Amino acid sequence: MSRKLNRRAFLAGTAAGGAVATLGIAAPAVAQNAPFKIGLLTVKTGPLAQGGIQMEQGIATFLKQKNNTLAGRKIELISADTGGNPAGAKTKAQEVIERDNVNVILGPLAAFELLAITEYVRDQATPLISLAAAEDVTQRKANPFVIRPSATSAQCCHAMGDYAAKDLKYKRAITISEDFAFGYEQMAGFLHVFEDNGGKVVKKLWPPLVTPDYTPYIAQIRDVDCCFNGFAGSNPVKFMRAYADLGVKDKVPLLAGWTAMDDALLKSLSDEAVGVISAAWYSADLDTASNKQFVADMQKDYGVLPGGYSAGMYIAGQCVEAALAKLGDKANDRKEFAAALHQVSLADTPRGAFHFDELGNVVGTVFIRKCEKKDGKLVNTVIKSYPNVSQFWTYEEKAFLANPVYARDYPPAKNLEQ
Repeated sequence: MSRKLNRRAFLAGTAAGGAVATLGIAAPAVAQNAPFKIGLLTVKTGPLAQGGIQMEQGIATFLKQKNNTLAGRKIELISADTGGNPAGAKTKAQEVIERDNVNVILGPLAAFELLAITEYVRDQATPLISLAAAEDVTQRKANPFVIRPSATSAQCCHAMGDYAAKDLKYKRAITISEDFAFGYEQMAGFLHVFEDNGGKVVKKLWPPLVTPDYTPYIAQIRDVDCCFNGFAGSNPVKFMRAYADLGVKDKVPLLAGWTAMDDALLKSLSDEAVGVISAAWYSADLDTASNKQFVADMQKDYGVLPGGYSAGMYIAGQCVEAALAKLGDKANDRKEFAAALHQVSLADTPRGAFHFDELGNVVGTVFIRKCEKKDGKLVNTVIKSYPNVSQFWTYEEKAFLANPVYARDYPPAKNLEQ
């Protein structure tokens, strides 16, 4: 098979991510009976690859269930590996839009990737259904071509800040996450709500995305009620093992964002994860018809318990189907399609019911889960649900947006100690 075929389009809906390569140059005018093209921006190399591969599995599972047809239109899925970096995301976005003429993009994975392409997809008038959590894309710099059915970086972390302060009665916390946009925004959301409810964040730790040894950072975690972490990709596994091996797990309870305790990661973890409490917008044990089918098919085809990465793309597929069904013959108009996506409201999805706010971000349930071992296997058991969580938490939207976007040093940490 040629290099072109290896990296080009494949028809989704095949078992276990199998692919059928496509040939030919797209005609300038797209006939209504031509396939509807979905471009997937994902990551297959580097520390974020584990989540990226799951993204592809999630949309492939959905399309297989639908016999590769949504609302009467055949679907062509074009998968592109961004490499998990901004430059790669921009290059692949250009390829799928300008060369492959996709109707809609799913992805990318990382916040810094989304920030690198958001203006480009706006300029190209191409709808994008994002997994990446970059806050401002649905806030101060809202993009009419972007919707996000997963969550902003801080959306689940707001709930965790509330739970830590009110339910767990914690007063002092340390935060730790990778030194990049997703980490900054997660930790800021936790700090904002935790400190508004009487808690204090006394230290913030920022290991680089590629960190061979977390020991120097873990050595600084002491004299607090909890540690909140927001690691992503394969990094949570390395961090939690070191956290337990160094004896900190038994002294300082560990809290986590959704990526740090994603259900799909549990097969790579052991007793070091038991007891970790996480906040997530998706839970594999949610009792909905679509989630039961999704979990069963993911386990059948890939042998994995699905998590947010795969669920996010499965749900993105549901959004595409809903917009196609609404627009019919108008679905090839990308501006019309973007507008229709903003109006999607679904009752039965793997994450439960949700809708979008006027800025294109999801409003839905956030689950607080505790990792337990049942029948020899790790599971995230839901212990509390926060319904209808918006990206603004309980803050007034206008006042929230008048402040700067969440960042490494915003909101300012007023209680840091040496």
